[in-house]
Amino acid sequence: MSERAERAAGSTGDTATSPAAAGMTADGKAETSAAVPGAGMVADSDGAGGPQSRTTDIVPGPGGVMTDEVGVVTGDLTLRTEYADGQVTLRVQYKDADEWYVVTGGKVQLADPAGLAAVHGIAVALLHRPEG
Repeated sequence: MSERAERAAGSTGDTATSPAAAGMTADGKAETSAAVPGAGMVADSDGAGGPQSRTTDIVPGPGGVMTDEVGVVTGDLTLRTEYADGQVTLRVQYKDADEWYVVTGGKVQLADPAGLAAVHGIAVALLHRPEG
């Protein structure tokens, strides 16, 4: 996790600043243990080096998650981190809904798709706040 991400996580009272707390093993691979917030992450790929994604159910804090299309969404959500054409995009949907919304500020260039799991782990650590 970058120093900036660690500071951001720490400034909100989050203790998830280590790779394991962010849903990753020490070598940056996705952790799937039930003891890790965001466990149950699902990895998708077209198998040909095309679009890839990671998906995890989350419960955001009282402020919800701001989206570009509809503003704030709250309650039980699903977070999807997508990688395509050198860019990562964070999207959320109400759990089991059909519509996906882009998280405001949730787009960034990513040169290596191998970093997708790490980016997803950080996003889960920042947005999943069931305790408030």
